[in-house]
Amino acid sequence: MKTSEDEKWMRIALAEALRGAGLTAPNPPVGAVIVKEGVELSRGWHRKAGSPHAEREALSKLEIGGARGATAYVTLEPCSTSGRTGACTDALIQAGVSRVVYGARDPNPNHVGRANNLLKDAGVEVGSGVLVRECEKVVRGFAMVQTEGRPWVIAKTAMSLDGRITRPPGEGQWLSGGEAREEVQLLRAGVDAIITSGETLRRDDPALTLRSEKVSKEKGQPKRVVLTRGPIDRSKYQIFNDKHGKESLVYENIPMYDVLRRLAQEQSITMVLLEAGGSLLGSFLDQDLIDEWIIYLAPIVSGGPTSAVGGEGAFNLADRMSLIDIEIDEIGNDLRARGFTNREGVLRLER
Repeated sequence: MKTSEDEKWMRIALAEALRGAGLTAPNPPVGAVIVKEGVELSRGWHRKAGSPHAEREALSKLEIGGARGATAYVTLEPCSTSGRTGACTDALIQAGVSRVVYGARDPNPNHVGRANNLLKDAGVEVGSGVLVRECEKVVRGFAMVQTEGRPWVIAKTAMSLDGRITRPPGEGQWLSGGEAREEVQLLRAGVDAIITSGETLRRDDPALTLRSEKVSKEKGQPKRVVLTRGPIDRSKYQIFNDKHGKESLVYENIPMYDVLRRLAQEQSITMVLLEAGGSLLGSFLDQDLIDEWIIYLAPIVSGGPTSAVGGEGAFNLADRMSLIDIEIDEIGNDLRARGFTNREGVLRLER
């Protein structure tokens, strides 16, 4: 059956696309597989901006004419304009593929759907929407920049079972266990920047670096960004004085939305990880600037005054935020909940 066959090959293309997570900004991670008569001919993924797109990398592994009559599976609608590399629609047409199947549509409103017309006009059959939600998830940062002009924001926090991060003076900064902290390293590797607050910087002096051997050697240190109300003495904190210190950024008394737009426009950032205390998390929440939540629950009850998420909060049930596509997993001795902000409606609770 064509549908199940298409999904089979699209999952392989998705695995290729994920190899580029955190590496390709301002471009999206994309994967491609070239298939003929049920046999894989080649595959490719986009490695970084300025390098060949996934389709061109896959085609480059074949001899001239080797893709003639084949099907190309691509996680994102092939690009139809030339930038630092040529348009992938042109490459697919010139290679003689007979069919192109893609997952997500191009989120750029000026380009969406153009590939369909170009390919069909050249006699290429086009299929789309295969595993569309999975493909859209991979390019969610790129899509947010294209549609809203700002990066996708992932909020990460660790808390006790009663929602607190209260700690005695002098105690270490971690509530979660070693397995969860190792996973956070991989989360950092998947973004272009890490945002923290001046309060967290002064209290914990975090490094916010990549320290796991599981992180790809191709991944560079994400930008470290500090949002603060007052001046920062850079000589006191390690994020300004390690080997990546010159790339750390400080934004003083600048609205959060403006900071996000500047990160997208000036720093080519599409994905950010928000690692901060309850005050900054609450402010982002109040302004509806959090797109995804990752919450680690430690098996302790802390009590005390310091909440993991602050802000003004919801004044009634209709204003509360809900999550969709929720995953809850055990990570060592902790629980991890992950989900996307639901902006399509309010989760109704029975009362």
